[in-house]
Amino acid sequence: MGFVTLRMSFTSSMATLLSTLALALLGTLHAQDSIPVQADFQQDKLTGRWYSIGLASNSNWFKEKRHLMKMCTTIISTTAEGNLEVTSTYPKGDQCVTRNSLYTKTEQPGRFSYTNPRWGSTHNVHVVETNYEEYALLATQISKGTGSSTMVLLYSRTKELSPRRLEMFTQFSREQGLTDDEILILPQTDKCMADAA
Repeated sequence: MGFVTLRMSFTSSMATLLSTLALALLGTLHAQDSIPVQADFQQDKLTGRWYSIGLASNSNWFKEKRHLMKMCTTIISTTAEGNLEVTSTYPKGDQCVTRNSLYTKTEQPGRFSYTNPRWGSTHNVHVVETNYEEYALLATQISKGTGSSTMVLLYSRTKELSPRRLEMFTQFSREQGLTDDEILILPQTDKCMADAA
């Protein structure tokens, strides 16, 4: 009788654990699904040169580096496999630093995945909204062993963007749970702009 009770208790504990894990997974999937993706996404129109105008994040590195951040340039191109090569050039002290990232396409157009080789973090990238000729709004969910964070990026084809677009970026960032001190309109700079041809 004791053995049966013990076995039932173990089975019940396993069921509770599995349902908890399932709910956690469902929560993660729901969080990813809650970020919209550009309807009828046309990847070839996203390619070319962009300026990073706005950046929002609740990550620790953003809090530490926020006061140093400036506008930067990003070149997006398509690889032979249909993925996105994203090359960003930004000022760091007296130098211009270039970072390359490969965004791998997923089954859903407008959604990409990226693994940071340096930090081992996984990035779930959504092209939220764009008109291709003026602005692009991207949201990224980043997960690694120590936890998760959210990042929102606002790209522009020119160094300036209308107040309406800036407000859209700010409002969307707030909807993702980011606070005003985690949202930054990047200061303009001429440094490193010519280097990103």
